[in-house]
Amino acid sequence: MIRINLLGRTRPKAARSAVPLEATMQLVFLAAALILGFGLLYIHYWQMDKEDKQLLVHIQKQMGEKARLEQIKQQVDNFEKQKAVLQQRISVIEELQRNRTGGQELLAAIANTVSRTDTLWLTSVDRKANTLTINGSAGSINAVANYITQLKRSGYFQQVEIKESHQDASNKDVQIFIFSLTAQFGLPGSSGAPASTTNSSAAGAPASQKRPAGNI
Repeated sequence: MIRINLLGRTRPKAARSAVPLEATMQLVFLAAALILGFGLLYIHYWQMDKEDKQLLVHIQKQMGEKARLEQIKQQVDNFEKQKAVLQQRISVIEELQRNRTGGQELLAAIANTVSRTDTLWLTSVDRKANTLTINGSAGSINAVANYITQLKRSGYFQQVEIKESHQDASNKDVQIFIFSLTAQFGLPGSSGAPASTTNSSAAGAPASQKRPAGNI
């Protein structure tokens, strides 16, 4: 609709109500508080995001370090296994070396002691390091005692001890004594070598040992 002013007067403008200054200041402060709050939240978010990224990088480094340490641990375990195998081989070699040392002298010493004892035969000689287990048979208990004396006099044997001595019950026609004794073997003049003795008494002779019932 078109309106025509027939009076020719300027139409007065509608008066606007004035906004109180206090309300304006409140709006300004509210807007500033909102801006400041959003700013602080953004700064806090930015810092948290930065810390998260740094923590993620640290975790990745720690995972890499863990993988490296596990690899080193595996290598150490392999080295320990190899060391154990090598140590076992060294122990076997040293044991063989100890058993080989004086082998010729041992055989000669045993042969000499047997040859000096009448009516005595050896059935087996077992050696473990320097410990000997000698098994044999004799025609009398005195022959066993003489054999022990010859072992001590040879200078190659010490700590000669009778383990067992009894009469062979399976052969009643001939008197045979079965004996078993132990001794320590060592080369004369070496560390731990037995001292030579001229004592003619058969200390530790079978007669002083406890024998099963029926032994002489």
